[in-house]
Amino acid sequence: MKKLITFLSVLTMFACSSERLAQYHYKKALKHGLKIVQDSDTIQIATIDSIAYYVGDTIRYEKILKRVDSVVFFRNVYLPKTKWQTRIEYRYKTQLVKQDVLKYKYIYKDSKEKRKEIQQEKRKTNWSLFLWGFLAGFATFLILRIVDKFIKIV
Repeated sequence: MKKLITFLSVLTMFACSSERLAQYHYKKALKHGLKIVQDSDTIQIATIDSIAYYVGDTIRYEKILKRVDSVVFFRNVYLPKTKWQTRIEYRYKTQLVKQDVLKYKYIYKDSKEKRKEIQQEKRKTNWSLFLWGFLAGFATFLILRIVDKFIKIV
């Protein structure tokens, strides 16, 4: 039993210390394209929130101090977004994409209907043009027949 306890204690001491874990994650980040910026600084921004709660008939406020790390690049402040902020942004972006898809779907449907109407109009026979063509052909036939008779007589 003593050997087991010593083995487990030695194993926990050398297994995965925080320095080794930090080095592992740092090397992994470098492998995936981490770029180190020398002209940056990290500051903490503290915000104070208050929460109201009821105790009997009275309202009491409790102050909460929140600290957020930020990275300063060339006088520009970048605040990392929380999990909830990124989730809300993602939902907003997906809703915009869905709205665009529906909008273009209806635009496509409308343009398809207009295209069908135009094609139907093109398919319609222009009867007045057909009638005038028929009359012109018949008139030339009669004129040529009369001219042919006059030529045979003379």
